[in-house]
Order: sequence, then structure tokens, then C-alpha cells
Amino acid sequence: MVMSAKNLPHKAVVRVPREIKVLIAAAFLIAIGFGIVAPVLPQFAQSFDVSVSAAAVVVSVFAFTRLIFAPLSGVLVERWGERSTYVVGILIVGASSAACAFAQNYWQLLLFRGLGGIGSTMFTVAAMGLLIRLAPPQARGKVSSLYAGSFLLGNIAGPAVGGLLAGFGMQLPFLVYAGALLVVAILVATQLPAMKATAVSAGTAAPAKAAALPLSTALGIPAYRAVLTSGFANGWSAFGIRMALVPLFATVALGAGPEVAGISLAVFAIGTAIALTFSGRLADSWGRKPMILAGLAVNGAAMGVLGFTGNEFWFFLVSAIAGLGSGLMGPAQQASVADVIGNKRSGGKVLATFQMSSDLGAIIGPIAAGVLVDFFSYGLAFAMATVVSVISMAFWLSAKDTHREVELVSEKVPGTKTASGPQG
Repeated sequence: MVMSAKNLPHKAVVRVPREIKVLIAAAFLIAIGFGIVAPVLPQFAQSFDVSVSAAAVVVSVFAFTRLIFAPLSGVLVERWGERSTYVVGILIVGASSAACAFAQNYWQLLLFRGLGGIGSTMFTVAAMGLLIRLAPPQARGKVSSLYAGSFLLGNIAGPAVGGLLAGFGMQLPFLVYAGALLVVAILVATQLPAMKATAVSAGTAAPAKAAALPLSTALGIPAYRAVLTSGFANGWSAFGIRMALVPLFATVALGAGPEVAGISLAVFAIGTAIALTFSGRLADSWGRKPMILAGLAVNGAAMGVLGFTGNEFWFFLVSAIAGLGSGLMGPAQQASVADVIGNKRSGGKVLATFQMSSDLGAIIGPIAAGVLVDFFSYGLAFAMATVVSVISMAFWLSAKDTHREVELVSEKVPGTKTASGPQG
């Protein structure tokens, strides 16, 4: 049956299942390991006497293979199950990282790093699936916020650790990352018990095998189509423009040193972290749609203004506001996808498509912005992020909030018109 969120029983505290806590701890280890490698990878590539652009390709090949192999990850999740796909994906990334440490030339490094992207998309899609299947419906926003916050903390701490390890050789960070991923694989494989094939309620586990929600059914839901656009917009802004254009703007337009670019990335992360302390809870109480609209508006406006900042103070302040906007919408987006799939269904292809929307934004955004900078100005390049956000807001304004129809228990056939979950 489908119940209105207003009729849900009120509880003082919704307990986060132990399995979710395991996934959150695993996310922190993964993120800190990725952060350890990130600052070393371009330098390691250049140690093979290649150009700066060739070194940048080693960084981007990871995202490229994630995008290309995302559909396969969705299929594997539906065939193997989330947990098995997660563990195999983590082991692939671990093996790729270890192989990078022993690369003898640039092309080997490029190959090994690219293979890691395949494993990355596998465990990312599987992790989202596990979070959806295990999270209590009343706390999906809260769980998404905790998971994202764990990743964020790891990404902040990782580069500092990686810089220290690089002093002992550029191969060491890759080996440490591989070791951390091995720990994660063991943790998930041993600490996530077999899931019960029974009805789902707060704090209980979901079935290990479940019928898959067809992608065509999800695409028929306006909220899912809208969340694909907001995922694209967030990827364009938070993962694309921020990483590729903001450092260049700080150096070229503001005439500042690389430390200013680094600080701007840090304050963006701080803004996101502040938002994550409350955005998940608000997504569960106010609804998904208001938080996503607010996030798109705040992030889109801030990114548009960023290109016109004339000094470091305003540059930092606007960067923090942009990060706040990203943190406002993040948990609500994942919770919306969770609402569409429901706890009792697998949604490998649905999750993979959502991930692809963000990756596609992260790839297209910097390219489009670079062209606008070359032919016009930084101001216009940043303003394009605002345009993308406004387009996504138009999709959301016409979509129904998935939070208003929460799946509790249903024995109906998933993927049909009578299936539980939001249909509007």
C-alpha cells in the first residue's frame, strides 16, 4: 500500500541500521584513500616526461571509464546483487591502484588508472543500491546526508595525508590506497549479513534478491526525469566547473597564487559540510523537492556570481555559498531516487543512469566552460552553470515530490502501474 507522508507514524528517533553504519565507515576509508592519491597522480604521470595535458588525461580517464561502464554496473547489480557487485568493484579499484604503483611507463599508468574507473562505477552504483535497500524510508535523507558527509570528510583529510606520504616516494600513496580498499572489501563482505527476504520496515533488512525496477518505468516518473537534470547540473557545477575552472580563475583573473585556488576548494567543501548537517533531516521532513530547488537556486546563483568576483574575500565567500547549495540538494536527490525505486526492488539500471547524469555533467561542464573562456570570458563561463541550474529547476517545478508517497510494505508486482512507490 502507499501512504501519504503525513500519515506516517511519528517517531522521536529513527534508528540507523548497523549495516548503514558499515557502509558509512567504508565510504570514509574509500574517500580518504582517493584523496591520498589525487594530489600525487598528475605528478607521477609527469615523471614519465609527458606534457601537462597528457598528465591531465590520466586524471580524466578515470571519470571517462566510469561513465562508459555505468550501464554495465547496473546490469551486474541486478544479476549479482548489490553486495557482491560492491566487493568485486572495490577489489578491481584496489588492484588498479596497486598496479599504478608499479607502472613502468605512461601508457601502463593510463591503462591501469582507466581500469580502476570500471571498478569505481561498480561499487558506487552498488553502494547507492545498498543504501536504498537498507535505509528506513522515513530517514532516507538523513542516511544520504551521513553517507555524503563521510565521503566529504575523507576527501578533505586525504590530500593532506597523501602529501606527507609522497615524501617517501610517489608509489607509496597508491599502495596505501590499495590496502585501504582491501580493508573495505573485507569489511563489507563480512559485516553485511544475509538480508532477510521479508517486508521492510524501519531498521529491518531488505531482501538480498529483488525484482528490478525497469528503467523505462522510472523514466515515466516526472520526479526521476527531474532528478537526472539536477544530477547533471550538480555534476556540471560541483564536480566539473569547480575542479577545472575555479583554480584557473583564481590564478588568471584574480592574479592569485595556487594556494588561493586550494583555499577556494576547501571553503566550497566547508559550505557543503555545513549544509549536510541539516539538509538530510529537512529532506525527510519538508520533502525532497523544496531542498533540491533551494540547492539549485543557491548553487546556480553563486556560480554565476563567482565569475564576477574581483577580490579574494568575495571569491572565498561566494565559493562557500556555492558549496552550501550543493550540500542542500545532495541528500534530497539520492532520497528521491530511493523513493522511486523503493526498499523492496533492485534498481541497478535506474541508479546507473542517475550516476551517469552526474558524470556527464562533470565531463561536459569543463569542456563547455573552457570554450566560453577562450572565446568570451570567465563571467560567461560561470554564468552557464546558472543556466543549467535554471533549466533543472523548470523540470522540478512540474514534478511531484516523491516524499509525499513513501513505500512502506507492498506485495504487488514491482514495475507495473500498481506497484508501490511514487508514480507522478
